[in-house]
Amino acid sequence: MTSVKTVAVIGAGIMGRGIAHVAALGGYRTILEDILPASLRKAESEIRANLDKGVELGKLDKSAADAAFSRIHLVGSVEEAAREADLVIEAVPEEMDSKIEIFTLLDKICRPGTILASNTSSLSVTEIASVTYRPQKCVGMHFFNPVHKMKLLEVVRALETDEETLAAAAEVGRRMGKEVVVIKESPGFITSRINAMIGNEAFYMLQEGIASAEDIDKALKLGLNHPMGPFELVDLVGLDTRLHILEYLHKSLGEKFRPAPLLVQHVKAGRLGRKTGRGVFDYPDTQKNNEKTAESKLVH
Repeated sequence: MTSVKTVAVIGAGIMGRGIAHVAALGGYRTILEDILPASLRKAESEIRANLDKGVELGKLDKSAADAAFSRIHLVGSVEEAAREADLVIEAVPEEMDSKIEIFTLLDKICRPGTILASNTSSLSVTEIASVTYRPQKCVGMHFFNPVHKMKLLEVVRALETDEETLAAAAEVGRRMGKEVVVIKESPGFITSRINAMIGNEAFYMLQEGIASAEDIDKALKLGLNHPMGPFELVDLVGLDTRLHILEYLHKSLGEKFRPAPLLVQHVKAGRLGRKTGRGVFDYPDTQKNNEKTAESKLVH
């Protein structure tokens, strides 16, 4: 089986920094890349804060948290991140063109034996892998937000993924502290396919005035024992991300996944969830921070 010692993560957004966090805790030398210095600074501070919170809650020894943090190296270019990695995990936005662009570049940079993984939550890993000369070394590794808390990892077998690559990805996931399920590629995999349908139906119910967003969330949490309501969840994931997933599932699997018009309307209005300060619900603290950032940019 391929021996993984160094993991590179491409993209330091919410998912990328979470993956870097658990990779470092799993004992891997971890290289986190982003072209935006501000994203790297934010990732560094959030990883440190989350590790410290783990110590505070008694889930981590301070020495283990410090050792994990010391394994993380921040870089500003894909070339620098991927050159010596044994496994590269792409965590860029959920758009096929972006992922294909990254995999095309990674295939040129990385050593022939390097495994290329995509953190896509719904897109075809086979299609992403097809732009490389190593489709057998390409695999899906679908993590869940927040990565350092969520236990599940979906390892996705594309059409040409070989057994060695599959086994290596699963072993990395286990060392990261994840419960691993291995699945054959299918649009939306397991969780995104079911979640997208639940969330979309919730938007149709809200659009039809059947109940308020608060009551729909409460009903699913108390009646079906879901830890989060569908609207809380979509605000966390991002309404734009959910819409991209639904559009892909609609194209691949048919009418039952047609995005609710109200969801499309929210996205067009820029109501994308927690990250913008407003989605289905409002998040005043995020709105204030975004306003301060905008003011700062105007001043400078």
